[in-house]
Amino acid sequence: MKTHRFTVWGVSGSLTVASDEALGIGVERLDYWLRAIDSAANRFIADSEITRLNQSQGEAMTYSSTFELCLNTAISAYEQTGGACSPTILPSLLALGYDRDYAVIANDESIEVGATEPSLGLDAIEIDHQSSTVRLRNGCQLDFGATAKALTCDLVANDVADSCGVVVEIGGDVAVRGEGPDGLWAIAISDTLQATDHDPRLGLSNSGVATSSRVIRTWQGAGQQLNHIINPFTGDSADGLYGSASVVAASCVEANAFSTAALVWGEEATYYLAQAGLSARLVRTDGDIDLVGAWPREEELA
Repeated sequence: MKTHRFTVWGVSGSLTVASDEALGIGVERLDYWLRAIDSAANRFIADSEITRLNQSQGEAMTYSSTFELCLNTAISAYEQTGGACSPTILPSLLALGYDRDYAVIANDESIEVGATEPSLGLDAIEIDHQSSTVRLRNGCQLDFGATAKALTCDLVANDVADSCGVVVEIGGDVAVRGEGPDGLWAIAISDTLQATDHDPRLGLSNSGVATSSRVIRTWQGAGQQLNHIINPFTGDSADGLYGSASVVAASCVEANAFSTAALVWGEEATYYLAQAGLSARLVRTDGDIDLVGAWPREEELA
């Protein structure tokens, strides 16, 4: 078993393969998808597809296959969560001051905060599949931050899975394929995304797990603490019962969509997650923990 560690998009990541010989393949596929996702979906890159679309002022833009994959993934997350995980939140992020790389705004004590509004729905995204073009209406702007990391994990893991068992993790999003040298992969679950020896572990294979948190990636604006989890129904930073949410699902993308949505749903999160048939670990802001579905009790974790 070998692990390749890296940093991307301001967060740490790791690629672990069950067979030493597969590490080269894994690193090659990781590099490929990181470049492709950057080019298609990184709003902090001036000439990326999403930047050009957001600046297109309603004009139609031809998109690549990678952008189409990112867009379809974001739309699916929106539909699965009833709009709680939405790609149309960029105007709110910009209004709240998240207009630069997080490393910059985290240390900026003079961030100006503007008025926010509920995010536009999917009706503001006009897609012509026949001509491979997309147009944004009514001032809509897109951000794939809620799904792009998870999608990258799934894509890399899928590419390596034919060679051996693999785990790909980026900033709390984890894709698991196959098994490790000793059976199930032991995946640490951390409220802060920095796992320690004291954090619980889950034994997983062929699935995804994601942790979303509104107590990290925070900044100060207008005398209040803001965070990157946006409530699309209000346009403001999520502010509810739970500080972090971890969800296990069939894919990393699905797990991430529902962990993000859980922080938006607040008190209703346990109901919606149970209705979706998912297992979850929800940490309240006071430290108490609520478990949903088949998530093992804390005392059963090893």
